[in-house]
Amino acid sequence: MKLTSWAVATGIVCLFAGPMFAQTTQPVPANPAATVPVPASKRMNCLATTASLKGQDKRDQMQLCMAQARLDCLKQAIDQKIVGQSRKDFVKACVSGDGAGQQ
Repeated sequence: MKLTSWAVATGIVCLFAGPMFAQTTQPVPANPAATVPVPASKRMNCLATTASLKGQDKRDQMQLCMAQARLDCLKQAIDQKIVGQSRKDFVKACVSGDGAGQQ
């Protein structure tokens, strides 16, 4: 009789404590592709950096930021020895961030 009550008590403890110890891994997100960070375009970066500014200051800083982004993309195209219309397309894609001009 003592053995039976001990077995029942052990079973009840395992019933409640078992799930706590059984789950040792992290849960997998429902959509793993959604957790992959998407690179922001240079234009979006410029918008983010000028968000706190107003009026002419905002326009000036946005213009400077975009000019720097175009210059960076042009340097990248020159390094990759891209010429002609391909260079124009590359720089445009690089600045807009659609992936064609980014590495």
